[in-house]
Amino acid sequence: MHRHRELCERAVDPLEIAAGLEAHGLTDRTAARYRHRDVFSLAEELYARVPGSVRRPVDPPPPRPGRDTEARAGWTLLALLPGAACLATVGLLRATEGVLGGSARSVVTGAGALLVVLALRACLRRGPLRAESRPIGAATVYGCWLIGYAMYGEGLLAQVMSGGPDGSWAGDPAPLLGLALAVAPAAWCAHLFSVHAHRKLAGSHALEEFGAGVRPVLLGTVALFLCALLVLLALAGLAYGGGVPVAATALGVLFFLARLLTVHGFPEQATTGLAAACAVEAAAPALILAGRLPGLDSLARPVDAFVAAAGTGAVPTLACGAAALGLLIHAAVALSRASAHATARAETK
Repeated sequence: MHRHRELCERAVDPLEIAAGLEAHGLTDRTAARYRHRDVFSLAEELYARVPGSVRRPVDPPPPRPGRDTEARAGWTLLALLPGAACLATVGLLRATEGVLGGSARSVVTGAGALLVVLALRACLRRGPLRAESRPIGAATVYGCWLIGYAMYGEGLLAQVMSGGPDGSWAGDPAPLLGLALAVAPAAWCAHLFSVHAHRKLAGSHALEEFGAGVRPVLLGTVALFLCALLVLLALAGLAYGGGVPVAATALGVLFFLARLLTVHGFPEQATTGLAAACAVEAAAPALILAGRLPGLDSLARPVDAFVAAAGTGAVPTLACGAAALGLLIHAAVALSRASAHATARAETK
């Protein structure tokens, strides 16, 4: 009680103390040393032992539906900006096809890409996708790699396998368009998950009860985002005469889970998932090139066999799909802890 006195003083219910103890690494085994069956039982005793005159109860602020609606409208508008910027760029390139030269089209493409990046940065600084402000780090680099591979990776791998690379290769802008449009449903899915998780937290009487209630919410949120992502990628594919890119679908789910973990305080795990996907994508062409060296042809055989059986798109699908599955399993454990939600930042700030 003395060690965690500050936590006990400011807590407004036992579950908040339990979440704080859990965040400090206390487990049910630790609680058993104090003759309690679990962390929540220990938290109830700590809550009861702190004098009422010391604890500072905080009354919940009165509901302000007008302000909440304005805040939601604000971050929703920001979430729509990346898709709008991408659509505007694609539309301008289509409208000026055959009119602008190659250099002018490159300038338009570069300006559009810059607008998308700035819009995405603004979206990630406010609303449900907001996390602690960090300098540009490894996660940003990995994300840029994955997006670049989604556009140009299959063409590069095909050239490497055919004896190249030689010359330039065409990119596929459909995945980028679909992913940019998916930022808005990602923000709303993250918002819904946060709202339902806090409701479960308020209505739960034990940590196990909260964990069992929040896992279906997480799976439902991911499924909802997946459905929206498939629709948007299908529309983007139709705009370019193609179907739904499976690799881009896996990449979108990977990005969503990585951001969800980052928002709730697990950025290292999110970065690890992105790094794993990048490593697999980079290994495929690297092994093919290494197999050209004398005596190392066996290195390229697994990639040759895999691509021959499933196509060049199977490499990013495997990389992003496996990483997304790993993050989903981790999220099912990490986000079912009360400590991942008790101190979450307000979405409207």
